[in-house]
Amino acid sequence: MAQAGLHGLVGVAVRRWTPRRKWLLLGIVLGNLLPDADNLAVAVATVTGGSTEGLHRTFTHSLFFVLALVIVFWLAGVVAKRPSTTNLGLGLGIGVLMHILLDLLIWFNGVDIVWPLASWVNLWEGVTPPEMLFFAAYFYWLAHTAQQQGTNLDKARSVRVWTAVQLILFLIFTVLVYTLNSGFMTIYGRIYLLTLIVAAVLTIQMRKTIEHW
Repeated sequence: MAQAGLHGLVGVAVRRWTPRRKWLLLGIVLGNLLPDADNLAVAVATVTGGSTEGLHRTFTHSLFFVLALVIVFWLAGVVAKRPSTTNLGLGLGIGVLMHILLDLLIWFNGVDIVWPLASWVNLWEGVTPPEMLFFAAYFYWLAHTAQQQGTNLDKARSVRVWTAVQLILFLIFTVLVYTLNSGFMTIYGRIYLLTLIVAAVLTIQMRKTIEHW
């Protein structure tokens, strides 16, 4: 499936420069995935016949959202006296910020960077980059790294299954792109959302692998 997998890969790629604090890298990886959860709002609006205007790449792609995440988790960490919660919030903020920057630099049709203020930024006006096979790459990295480190081996098989599923879906949708034009987008959107949720769940389940990388 599509681009959210690249965001996950970028999240784990910063391990070399990330302090070894509990849940910090986990937060960065989840934060890289989190902004595209706004597709859930788009899906609900689509199913209920509502307007999807202003739902995608707005509130979850805003610098105010980054600030809110860091503050909320910082407060929760202070109240609960759990530094790991504060680290998680900081990681989420860093991850969301990385997601926003990558969206601006590489693809998509713009980001409402300081929503709710009018702030649509599109560095690629008139350009439509192709879909990429990054979910499969991200799942492959998780399974391969788990095998190398000997961590989360009980989950590695299911991750490999999801890697294969993504490869198959890629082939199917590549054919559909050239045969049905946009007629398949509804089912594509549903599968994309399911895979995004699976990616977030597997990231949490494989947190030991991520933290020890």
